[in-house]
Amino acid sequence: MSESTSTSDDTTGTASGPDGHIIQDWTDLGKEMWSYLTGKSAVINYTFIDMAVEVPRDIGPDAPRATWKLNGTLRVTTSEGPAAESLAN
Repeated sequence: MSESTSTSDDTTGTASGPDGHIIQDWTDLGKEMWSYLTGKSAVINYTFIDMAVEVPRDIGPDAPRATWKLNGTLRVTTSEGPAAESLAN
């Protein structure tokens, strides 16, 4: 079984993933997680209890926000190959 590592630089707010890619924001983290977990039959369950997330509709600090409310389980499953293609249809 291989072991992965990640590194962090607290002075710049960046980190590198297991393959050495730079992680600067949530999208980078999501891409690295997806890449790492694909092909490993991974399933991640996130459970939220009365969580509210404010999502900006535009760019800028004064942009209007949409509020997303989460209460339940979000399941992220990675797969590849023919089974993954049939799930997309």
